[in-house]
Amino acid sequence: MSIFGSSHFGLPRLKPLNSKRSHVVSVLDIGSTKVVCMIGKLTPRPESEILPGRTHSIEIIGIGHHRSRGVKNGVIADLDAAESVVRLAVDAAERMAGLTIDSLIVNVSAGRLQSDIYTGTIDLGGQEVEAADLRKVLAAAGQRSIRQDRAILHSLPTGYSLDGERGIRDPLSMYGDVLGVDMHVLTAERTALKNLELCVNRAHLSVEGMVATPYASGLSALVDDEVELGCACIDMGGGTTAISVFAEGKLVHADAVALGGHHVTTDIARGLSTRIEDAERLKVVHGSALPNASDESDIVAVPPIGEDDRDQPTHVPRALLSRIVCARIEETLELIRDRIQRSGFSPIVGKRIVLTGGASQLTGLPEAARRILARNVRVGRPLGVSGLPAAAKGAAFSTAVGLMIYPQVAELEAHSTQGGMLASLAGGNGRIARMGQWLKESF
Repeated sequence: MSIFGSSHFGLPRLKPLNSKRSHVVSVLDIGSTKVVCMIGKLTPRPESEILPGRTHSIEIIGIGHHRSRGVKNGVIADLDAAESVVRLAVDAAERMAGLTIDSLIVNVSAGRLQSDIYTGTIDLGGQEVEAADLRKVLAAAGQRSIRQDRAILHSLPTGYSLDGERGIRDPLSMYGDVLGVDMHVLTAERTALKNLELCVNRAHLSVEGMVATPYASGLSALVDDEVELGCACIDMGGGTTAISVFAEGKLVHADAVALGGHHVTTDIARGLSTRIEDAERLKVVHGSALPNASDESDIVAVPPIGEDDRDQPTHVPRALLSRIVCARIEETLELIRDRIQRSGFSPIVGKRIVLTGGASQLTGLPEAARRILARNVRVGRPLGVSGLPAAAKGAAFSTAVGLMIYPQVAELEAHSTQGGMLASLAGGNGRIARMGQWLKESF
């Protein structure tokens, strides 16, 4: 299904998983550093105290990843280059899994992600709350969130209220006069999503659903207590850093800044006059986000840019490299701190921050984050997934694993197929448009 091929502005929505059946799910993480395709088998699992929200156990049966090209700061900058890398990653995953895929769940980092809370209320007249009333109040909140220039990625009811009493998780069968809902709606610019879909379509694949990168990362890196009590997940990628805030089991805020690990690399390349590849190696091997007393005496060899074999590497103190790395890391962390503060969710986050993503593996980063963010910080890795090769068990693969987990929580969203209310509203305002949408979703 094309996002923009029809007259309505809804995105493709995942159908809720059948908890009694096995499913094969394929996902695509298009990042600025790498493109990852994963194919997983989801098998029904009994309810457990470990990861209680998961209905299926996940086994990765195919994985392919390739160095990214044509993607800058999460945005498709060169369609041909991005398409060729998508093909390579998908082909590698298909070969490993021994099957062919035709549709994927794709992540979204671009499109200036924006979180808003919309409130909707309906009059109950003292009657019992029924399923139809829930659909009505969700539609009332959803109607306010529809905008021509932006597409809704996620629409999550964060809490209901009855007669002004807030914090009700499930008002079904309760009595009241006025039913209200607070809806967290995460949107992205339509053109960025269109280019993302076009890139996947050109590789002869269709987009099954789109998931915001911060949401996916949080799903895979956070443990249940963090999701319940309130926590921020910071996914530091190559071109973007995504922020998600979870509370009471749901995503309540998401944001992204166009700074990442690649910016540190280019700073090193400029500051020490070396090639990007050499700067990346210097960052990984010698770079640190935490200045050290021994850095002044340690000397690092910096390869020259020229092609001439006679050019000798220059030698600089490791302290100079650390200063370059620290400056950019501090700027990024301060920006994240300000964004969390400005969002109004700082009290909900409390003292809990989880770092994930490839750039979070930089030496000394958790310590620098503790100092600047003034919170407890740990590095989060993908949780509760079997079959991952050793190379893919690190924080760099959190988004891809989160995309694999997402189908299990897709039904929490107000515009999933259970009511189809928001999708039908986007399809037109008339009764016929809603009827057509309902038929399309039901059969």
